[in-house]
Amino acid sequence: MAISGRVKKVSKQADTAPLPTSEFGTLGAPINRAHPFYFGFIATFGALTAILLMRALASVSQIFVLILIALFLATGLNPAVEALRGKKLSRAMAVTIIFTSVIAFVIFFAFVVAPPVVTQGTQLINRAPQLLNDLTNYEAINKLNEQFGLIDTLQAKLKSVTSDGTLLVTTFGGVLGVGKTILSGFFSFLTVLVLTLYFITSLPQAIDLGLSLVPASRRDRVGRLTHAIIARVGSFVGSQVIIAIMAAVFVLILSIILGLPSPFAIAMIVFVCGLIPLIGHFIGSSIVTIIALTQSVPLGLIAFVAYVFYVQIENYVVTPRIMKKTMSVPGAVTIIAALIGSSLLGLVGGLLAVPVAAAIILILDEVVIPRAKSS
Repeated sequence: MAISGRVKKVSKQADTAPLPTSEFGTLGAPINRAHPFYFGFIATFGALTAILLMRALASVSQIFVLILIALFLATGLNPAVEALRGKKLSRAMAVTIIFTSVIAFVIFFAFVVAPPVVTQGTQLINRAPQLLNDLTNYEAINKLNEQFGLIDTLQAKLKSVTSDGTLLVTTFGGVLGVGKTILSGFFSFLTVLVLTLYFITSLPQAIDLGLSLVPASRRDRVGRLTHAIIARVGSFVGSQVIIAIMAAVFVLILSIILGLPSPFAIAMIVFVCGLIPLIGHFIGSSIVTIIALTQSVPLGLIAFVAYVFYVQIENYVVTPRIMKKTMSVPGAVTIIAALIGSSLLGLVGGLLAVPVAAAIILILDEVVIPRAKSS
């Protein structure tokens, strides 16, 4: 009883004790956090902070896209670097060899593809009115033109655009637009190249730094899962390269059979387009069809039908089997993941969708499902 009374007396003295003072005066009482004004102020401040953060992220979204692309390329090139390291080369030497090969390919692509593209583009622009006029020789198309004036409208629009030779300028929004597009593309390419070099060089150190934040009891398992995910990303890049090579070989054979000009340049263009998920073959088929149309309308139709037929075989037979074998991802998941990723983040989402799906499936198989079975 005496101790209880003493505690009550001490607490009463503490409650009635004066607030501490300083040279600037006596401190005030603490703010009542239950007051509506305090809650409204904190909520408003939090909302404004979130809005500012979202605006800041939106303003630098292009930089984040470049970083994601560079990280994706670095992870995809890592298996090639590790393969060279298996031959007792240092990582710096392996990275140097891989990057030298990539830069050599880009230079080769520019010198082999750029001249035919410019030449054939000019040829297509010059022959476009005649090609449109040849379409009216087909009875079905001529009837549509008589009813709706499609060919006449296209010819008038084409003449208005190309009559003064300003097609390229008007396409990119004037002379300044052309210069801005070229500089922006070169800056983006250089940024991705430098970031990829930094990422692939420091990838082991970055992994070790991330694993150091994991509890020691789980570090080994998390490390194994991390390396497995990186390996699956590399497998995806390798699979895309194989699929793009198959498309390039098909188009090369098709171009030789149809007698198209610069078949090797066309194949190189299709190879690069094949590396782009979902829309890559749409771009490739458009280019092949347009080049074939410069020769004749029947050749254009044959090229289009043949390319579409090949794409169907690739999408529903070749790609699902390669993805399932190299990444253990079902074909349906591959297509669905690519569609969802492209809808959310565009081209970058399409690139990252399948590796992310493979990583999620790996985590489900190794972590979630075993826990569900043992519970």
